[in-house]
Amino acid sequence: MLEQLRLAMIAGAGGFAGAATRHLVGIAVYRYLPGSFPYATFFINVSGCLAIGFLAVLADERFTLGPLARLFWMTGVLGGYTTFSTFGYETIVLLRQGSVVPAAVNVAGQVVLGLAAFVAGAAAARTLS
Repeated sequence: MLEQLRLAMIAGAGGFAGAATRHLVGIAVYRYLPGSFPYATFFINVSGCLAIGFLAVLADERFTLGPLARLFWMTGVLGGYTTFSTFGYETIVLLRQGSVVPAAVNVAGQVVLGLAAFVAGAAAARTLS
């Protein structure tokens, strides 16, 4: 039981860091871009996919990211940072506003670019010596 609590604390510490980072990135994005499109969520999801693709290779193929680091970074930090639940909400809001094209761009863009970013992050990790 104490071990599970310790692991939960590691994931939670990462989650705190990821959520705080997500908040700060959102503020930074909307300082420069209008709020008429969910640019912050778009950027956060794509960059989160890039990061998790990179870390997944380090953990699963190169074995340079151990179980505790994986728990902290992948489950905690990136779990707190990425925002697919917000993505769903914002897409529905766009649809309810009658903004069908922006909603479709949001869905297609995040899915396609997120998957491409994962592949790019994984490829980048594979080039490390």
